[in-house]
Amino acid sequence: MARNAAYMSRTIRVGCALLIGLLILRGSAAHAEEDKSSQEDREQEEAATDAANLEREFNDPLTTLPQIFVQDAYSPATYGTDAQTNRVIARAIVPRIPRFSLFPLVQLVRPSVTLVTVPEGRGSATRTELGDSQLFDFAVLPGSSKERGLLWGAGPVFVFPTATDKTAGQGAWQAGPGAAFVYKAIPGILLGGLIQNPISFAYTSPERKPTSTLLIQPIVLTHVGWGFYLKSADATWGINWYRHSSTTIPISFGIGYIRNRGEGLPPINLFVTGEWMAYRQFAPVAPQTTIRFGMTIAFPGWKWWD
Repeated sequence: MARNAAYMSRTIRVGCALLIGLLILRGSAAHAEEDKSSQEDREQEEAATDAANLEREFNDPLTTLPQIFVQDAYSPATYGTDAQTNRVIARAIVPRIPRFSLFPLVQLVRPSVTLVTVPEGRGSATRTELGDSQLFDFAVLPGSSKERGLLWGAGPVFVFPTATDKTAGQGAWQAGPGAAFVYKAIPGILLGGLIQNPISFAYTSPERKPTSTLLIQPIVLTHVGWGFYLKSADATWGINWYRHSSTTIPISFGIGYIRNRGEGLPPINLFVTGEWMAYRQFAPVAPQTTIRFGMTIAFPGWKWWD
């Protein structure tokens, strides 16, 4: 009897020990699973934050992120002609190089070249030519604050008459003031604008007319998630200061996607935008509807000038 009692006591102690061990293991596994889940959540939040920041950098006119930008603007319907027009824009964004900078402010240099398909008349015939080139050099002005999320910039704008046909460009050397502002204090939102006013001062032909055009590009962007964002940032309003000169005010709306391909590979921005001419005056030929396809490649590692 005593032997049976001792055996049962040992059995109970062993069972209790096993039960306690199982509970400890289960608790450890649950804790490890919770830690893993928390880590995954943190990684997802960090990835979402990185994507939102990249979205704003890709559309920020004062970004210091080096980029190469290519856009195709196809206009299936154009006022004043039956032709379908097209415009390919290629540009680079180069932050300042302090060793060659003339003053101690952040500078942003943005050269642009264009290839345009223009109508030859009121019919459907077109021709493709090299268009005018542009360059601006903005400096981020004192008073800008990354902590407050508000940045200001200004500098000269230049237009060079590189067009290979008179219908593909304005045929004038131009220079004028430019400015940009960006507000990033609202998480996932970018508000900004780019303003330029090139003024002609020399011409490739006596037939060319003087030009002075105020160009306004409003920028609104919101983060959606999963790398996607919505924006209205590609339409540029043009107001010519000369009497009976053209005024065009288009509006645009589009969607973009950011692909962050990991360390060592440049992130890519892809977008498509629809544009409609909301208002035009004294513009006999102007796009009625436009579809824009664009791609931007960023190079965060190209900062050997810092």
